[in-house]
Amino acid sequence: MSHKLDGLVHTQMAVAVSSGSSNCECYGNIRGTPARRRRRVFVQTETGCVLGMDLDRSDNAHTVKRRLQLALNVPTDERSLTFGDVILKNDLSAIQNDSQLLLTKNVMHRSLSTPCLSPTGRYLQQRDQSGPIEILGCSSHCARTKELVKVIMKAIKNGVDPIPVHGGLGGAYYFRNSRGESVAIVKPTDEEPFAPNNPKGFVGKALGQPGLKPSVRVGETGFREVAAYLLDYDQFANVPPTVLVKVTHSIFNVNDDVNGNNFQSRKYVSKIASLQQFIPHDFDASDHGPSSFPVATVHRIGILDVRIFNTDRHAGNLLVQKHNRVGGLCQMELIPIDHGLCLPESLEDPYFEWIHWPQASIPFSEDELEYVKNLDPVRDSDMLRKELPMIREACLRVLVLCTIFLKEAASFGLCLAEIGEMMSREFSRQEEQPSELEVVCIEAKRMIANSDMSVFEAKGGEEYMFDIDSEDLEGDLFPQMSMDFLNKGLFCSGSKGASGHYPLSKLDENFGEIEVDVTDWPNQDLFQISPKSSKSPKKTDLVGGRSHRLQSGTGTVSGIRRSANEQLPNTTSFVKLADMSKEEWILFLEKFKELLYPAFANHRSSSTGQIQRQRLGTSCQF
Repeated sequence: MSHKLDGLVHTQMAVAVSSGSSNCECYGNIRGTPARRRRRVFVQTETGCVLGMDLDRSDNAHTVKRRLQLALNVPTDERSLTFGDVILKNDLSAIQNDSQLLLTKNVMHRSLSTPCLSPTGRYLQQRDQSGPIEILGCSSHCARTKELVKVIMKAIKNGVDPIPVHGGLGGAYYFRNSRGESVAIVKPTDEEPFAPNNPKGFVGKALGQPGLKPSVRVGETGFREVAAYLLDYDQFANVPPTVLVKVTHSIFNVNDDVNGNNFQSRKYVSKIASLQQFIPHDFDASDHGPSSFPVATVHRIGILDVRIFNTDRHAGNLLVQKHNRVGGLCQMELIPIDHGLCLPESLEDPYFEWIHWPQASIPFSEDELEYVKNLDPVRDSDMLRKELPMIREACLRVLVLCTIFLKEAASFGLCLAEIGEMMSREFSRQEEQPSELEVVCIEAKRMIANSDMSVFEAKGGEEYMFDIDSEDLEGDLFPQMSMDFLNKGLFCSGSKGASGHYPLSKLDENFGEIEVDVTDWPNQDLFQISPKSSKSPKKTDLVGGRSHRLQSGTGTVSGIRRSANEQLPNTTSFVKLADMSKEEWILFLEKFKELLYPAFANHRSSSTGQIQRQRLGTSCQF
């Protein structure tokens, strides 16, 4: 197939390629729930092209790629069709209805010089007739959002178009009702920071590559926004309703080349995006001191942040509503938004704005303890696999680990501030040090490695109990530590990559990360907190506004093309969770729980009377 570009590039044409008329019913464009034989999927290329198609039983990865090639005229040679962690071959039986697939190059280190071409020729079918907004994976959680979409659809028919959000690093748009009021914010996945169609000039990566945070890939913040909403049972933390959608409109940005030049000829284009209800508010937490925030509200948001390992909870994504009460008193309510950088694929440094707020040092209430006690990480993981089948197993392991950590810490009697401190890294002697949570994980991995070696030696070296990657278990990477490891030296396990249990976790996963040579590490107490002479951590404010705030042009990046290499400072990866088999993972969790209570006790005894620790965490206001 010729790769010659005939005319101006149009990268976002959405085409329906089903052999017959669509079997779905639409409410505006929201599908109903009639029984149907075919499964509808949405295939996205690494440069942002979106194609909706219906699958039947005869379809396989080859036929899907062929239909994508014919409809959009995109090259499919040396490219794989992926679904979360899985590289699809012939069998597509595991693909659920409304699933999102990604076509990506087999080798991630590549030039971004191949554009998406305009669909041409006799294979070009009619455009997708399903409507402007189509909810992906609609379930019982979407009831409120369905009504919201109906309101937006009516406004668009009446000529009320969405408007772009000028602040932030990524592309975002306010969708409005018929009165012109903002009712939802839509964030296309291909307009995220460093994504191919980013409108703010932050370009240079394909979808699926490491992004603003090395453990969160470009194009994958959208489903994380939905995951945070789904995990917020009973609106405990008050996360606004959020869904994934395929949305079509002329307002969206399309760059005409990999340098990020805006494509000004506006045409209707389709995008995969997160859609979140817009919450009217008075200001955000950065505009107001935290002393007047309710203790219960801070606790509930903190509990959610710990569960999902939020790496970017800054004051700008805590909206504040003021409610006047009898007697002239004013009550504040916090609304947490922007959860695209939660559930990373590996542990890194979180950022908790509330960690030094006075409310975080107040013990949990009985209701909060009961809520935490009833959390079930296995149920949560199963729910997310069902609702968001594209989510990676590494993200679910982080969720399980952090939920267990939260439950055990709350049971031990730690307050929210203490829990956040144990999850946060320090900066000592100009070096990033692992958090106490990471140290426990490191020791748990060392214990299962030693256990495996003992079995190997007992059997005369005939076989391993588990298939552990030899890269990660070289003897010099695991110094001799016993159960009294609390008083021994601080080391980390090797983190040279995944073992292959999850194929895509190998793809360029260490981009932007610093490998750790443990032989150069100083000898320190594992859980001791000593006064540091470290530099004060700096919060990186890369933008001039927040996505939920209606602003003028302040904070926009105009006329500037930013390379993807001009990112936040590199981060160190001390421990990964995706490099363990299922059997190893189960054993790891057992050892992890055994080590938690000694870690809690040491943290509490060490922090008594100590000066409050400073955080290393870096915030990036989306």
